[in-house]
Amino acid sequence: MRMSCRVVRHTAISVVGPSGKTSQHGRGGHMTTPSSTRGVVFIHSTPAALCPHISWALESVLGQRVSLEWTAQPLGRKLVRAEFSWLGPAGTGARLASALRGWDDVRYEVTEEPSTGCDGSRWQHTPTLGIHHTWISAVGDAVINEDRLRDVLADAEGDAAAVLAAIDDLLGAAWDQELEPFRHAGDGTSVRWLHKVG
Repeated sequence: MRMSCRVVRHTAISVVGPSGKTSQHGRGGHMTTPSSTRGVVFIHSTPAALCPHISWALESVLGQRVSLEWTAQPLGRKLVRAEFSWLGPAGTGARLASALRGWDDVRYEVTEEPSTGCDGSRWQHTPTLGIHHTWISAVGDAVINEDRLRDVLADAEGDAAAVLAAIDDLLGAAWDQELEPFRHAGDGTSVRWLHKVG
């Protein structure tokens, strides 16, 4: 049975000890260690007018100023692209993907690497297909849990073409196909690292 990560908010106090090291204590004084992870936000294409709004949305999740380096997206007139890497607690990728979800004209991907007790994830969004989520293994493979596979087999009723189509849908094949040209247009671009504070 696959386990997925759920971030539970609780009150935590950061404590700086005599050695200068910081530790966090949750309710009742128990020591807690939040699972941290990292990932990348790829804004493959957006109208230039949305750039400040996208930055503000990302800032609201990361809790710090975000200064993205926007470059022209050669596949669309008046479109730009940007990407950056982030470090933060598990679940930050989901919050970043949700923050970007309100704009239909934006093509983006958000990744979150696996961390202690949490699977990795990838969210993809295109104007025509909407948003798609895929679980990602430690080696970067897309993962389909057993319950979803059982549903595919039951729904297909022995039709091999229906099984293949359903698996393609679960893996996000249509999203990959639509995003692939936009990914290659950003080859060779430098990546900036941002750290979630607090």
